Amino acid sequence: MTQTLPMPITAPLTRAQRTQLVNLVRRASKTEILPRFRALRGDEIDTKSGPDDLVTEADRSAEAMIARGLARAFPGALIVGEETVAKKPDLWDEVDGAELAFIIDPVDGTWNFANGLAVFGVIVSVTRFGRPVFGLLYDPILDDWVIADEESPAEFVRKSRPAARIHVSQGGPVEGLSGYLPLAMLPKDKRAAMAATFPDFIRIQNIRCACHEFRMIAQGKMDFLVTGHLTPWDHAAGVIICRQAGGHVALLDGSEYTAGKRDGYLLAAPDAATWGRLRDRFAFLIEAKTAEDTGD
Repeated sequence: MTQTLPMPITAPLTRAQRTQLVNLVRRASKTEILPRFRALRGDEIDTKSGPDDLVTEADRSAEAMIARGLARAFPGALIVGEETVAKKPDLWDEVDGAELAFIIDPVDGTWNFANGLAVFGVIVSVTRFGRPVFGLLYDPILDDWVIADEESPAEFVRKSRPAARIHVSQGGPVEGLSGYLPLAMLPKDKRAAMAATFPDFIRIQNIRCACHEFRMIAQGKMDFLVTGHLTPWDHAAGVIICRQAGGHVALLDGSEYTAGKRDGYLLAAPDAATWGRLRDRFAFLIEAKTAEDTGD
């Protein structure tokens, strides 16, 4: 009888591979993104699912360049780009079954980018069977980045300076927290209830850019994030980075996040205790669905 051997598990990216990936993203930014910032023609901006869901020539060209570089450096890996999935939705279904997958958001914050606001970034994550194991949150304007993998702490890297280890905030009671609560990412029937929670907190924001929102949380500048629109190009890198910065990240129902999941609410917080308090405050987001699922 032939014995079935277990599938080998890929090792984390080496330091050289991490540097290679960062340099690839920096080149794509310099070549395909920054020259188009505040210089887009009307025919270089298009819509996808709706008038606020924009895609530009910078998104498409940067994704193509990054994907080509990754395919050469990591032959056999699954490469999933946001703009490719828009044309081939079934590609997303392959992520949780892939031993090694690279997930690309070529211009996160496209609405900001297309409207001339300098709050956008490039996100690249690596997943192993859907579980985030590496994340990169890159700011093209300032040419700096936040980076982490499953065996290394989260770091903030700027040119000509040593990498600085970063950490989430101290957390605490709900009334002392600031966070990101993007109403547009929630179902319409949940938005009024969510808006009613805003006075409970010190500050609530939405900067339309997951890259910078996760960077702020990982650096302890903001405390939490809730979103109900799960897309791995927006969230997988932030999940691993916030965890490696000391934070607690899970779906609101307590289940583990994987890049293949499409339904649920993601909650990132500084620690498990703060996460639990926020989970209780936002329980209304999942209570109705739970009742539907159980037939109550």
